[in-house]
Amino acid sequence: MARRAPKTTAAALTAAAALLLTACGGGGSDSSDDIKGADQGAGSPSASASGSASTDVERPDVSVPKDLNLVFDFEKPSDQDSAAALEDAANYIRALNHGITQQDPDDPAFQFYSSGQAAQYAHSQIKEYVDGGWTLTGRDRYYDAGISPGDESEKVKTVNVTFCEDQSKVFGREIKSKKVHRTKESLASYQKFTLLMTSVKDNPVWRAQRVTVEGKAAECQG
Repeated sequence: MARRAPKTTAAALTAAAALLLTACGGGGSDSSDDIKGADQGAGSPSASASGSASTDVERPDVSVPKDLNLVFDFEKPSDQDSAAALEDAANYIRALNHGITQQDPDDPAFQFYSSGQAAQYAHSQIKEYVDGGWTLTGRDRYYDAGISPGDESEKVKTVNVTFCEDQSKVFGREIKSKKVHRTKESLASYQKFTLLMTSVKDNPVWRAQRVTVEGKAAECQG
């Protein structure tokens, strides 16, 4: 539970940098080859996960405005399930950003890419921004992804996904005044995500079921 919701006062937000905070929860848009260092902004197509089966599923728009640049600097795994789970973990992050920039706590994008606690968390995070009159701007980078197989039953597959986030260049912006609240880089700029991704067998979509985020992650700094 390391990620904090943004505060609704200007002073508090300046201190917290209005970071895209995700404490116990878990996508911009892209294509199947976007995992390595892709920047996502407005005008990007709807997201599609890696793997040919993904073309059989209509996925929601997770694009974000041009002033918010989402960077996923991930190496694409050779294993098909791992690659698809990592891509949809990124899509969950894109969807969360999409909901914030669209100012919609009930945005269908995060609901498509999450369930259970992760969906509840995304809803609460987006609502915090909407209620406070804030959105996000800048460059938000995700990197150092790790994949480990989880439990597998007859019907459901699970994969654990971890990655770092550098939030030092993403800031809160007031919706009405458009004022950007900039903060200096510090250890608090670095987070480490752990997402439990699940997929019903024969369904190409992986959804975040549970997400935890470690704040002030020294291992992600530098």
